[in-house]
Amino acid sequence: MRRLLRLALGAALVAMVNIGCAPRLMATGDPAFAPRIEGRSVVTSDGARLPLRVWQAAAPRAVIIGVHGFNDYSNAFDMPGQWFADHGVTVYAFDQRGFGEAPGRGLWAGDTRMADDLGAVVALVRGEHPGLPVYLLGESMGGGVVMRAFSLPDRPRVDGVILAAPAVWGWRSMNSFYEVALWTGAHLAPGATVSGRGLGFRASDNVEMLRALGRDPLVIKETQIGTIYGLVNLMDAAAISAGRINVPVLLLYGAHDEIVPQPPVAEALAEMRRAGVDVAAACYPNGYHMLLRDLERKAVWNDIASWLADPRAPLPSGAQDLTPCPSMSAAR
Repeated sequence: MRRLLRLALGAALVAMVNIGCAPRLMATGDPAFAPRIEGRSVVTSDGARLPLRVWQAAAPRAVIIGVHGFNDYSNAFDMPGQWFADHGVTVYAFDQRGFGEAPGRGLWAGDTRMADDLGAVVALVRGEHPGLPVYLLGESMGGGVVMRAFSLPDRPRVDGVILAAPAVWGWRSMNSFYEVALWTGAHLAPGATVSGRGLGFRASDNVEMLRALGRDPLVIKETQIGTIYGLVNLMDAAAISAGRINVPVLLLYGAHDEIVPQPPVAEALAEMRRAGVDVAAACYPNGYHMLLRDLERKAVWNDIASWLADPRAPLPSGAQDLTPCPSMSAAR
């Protein structure tokens, strides 16, 4: 993310002819329909169709709704989805607007609209599984959307939240260079695109998985600067929402995360604790940003399954020892 911001500034300086432009949100409609699940899609209140994937457990004891990360889509949950289904937990995941095969590919829908969509999905999934506990599992940007949803007037009615490396690196946590770089890029050349290729950071130690993402045409490779600007707005809103979560939280982070810096994650954890949120935190000493798909992913999956069964029990991996993540360990 830090390197993308530098690229955003460079693109803006090259495209000075666009001065005066503002970041553009995708066009969305006013509420006109009752949201519904129709085949393999969620149809939202404005008629948008969001592709839906389901990994169905034979005899489910709980339900997870997966919320994918930036430039990714619902297939991000294929690995954990099948494992959880085999272990009695049905998993749903949907393409958020602007990503995968959802409308407005490459454009930013706005954090309020994305949070509203999530709330609609929660209500629909609850209707499909009356009596079962429903949990949200947000990865990176998806974690930010989950957190943002708890600032809505109607917070999502779920039984718990799992945040895997949540995107909380907003404006307040950003140094002035990055802030100026992004604002400049978003207002001078919002439609210019940047790529993270060749920047040298590692999102995961699972090289085979990363190569598969590189071949997947539904994974966005070139990102509009205006969309990055929208992402940072979301991250800021997510950080503000940390203390407003009113259900148990499991916060997961990898000690080798090179995408979302540790200090803002630690501050979100501290804010939850100050607000009295029932939060358990875990730091994986060999974990990277894509914890759910890293080489040691099954340790993360097992921890989530254990937490679903008993949020008070120690995690099987021992990752509640936050020593490998010093900022989180110091969070109070």
